[in-house]
Amino acid sequence: MKIKITTTFEKAAKKFHRHQIKLIEDAIDEIINDADIGELKKGDLAGVRVYKFRINNQLILLTYLHNDSKKEITLLSLGAHENFYRDLKKSL
Repeated sequence: MKIKITTTFEKAAKKFHRHQIKLIEDAIDEIINDADIGELKKGDLAGVRVYKFRINNQLILLTYLHNDSKKEITLLSLGAHENFYRDLKKSL
């Protein structure tokens, strides 16, 4: 499975500490093992999947696109829930 990372995802990931990045990498591994694990969104965000996990009791959202025909996953963004979907809509 090929993984693509957007600049938005890279910038968001840089804001986390090293031990938190390990948890993010674990979440990415779970997505690679089962690409349909994330919740499929509707409406403006149709086709985008959101995987939710916790870091220090804070809910973190990781959005990605899964292209089954090309066997690739594109990591779009990462962050806390506050204003997350609004910012995601603007970036798409």
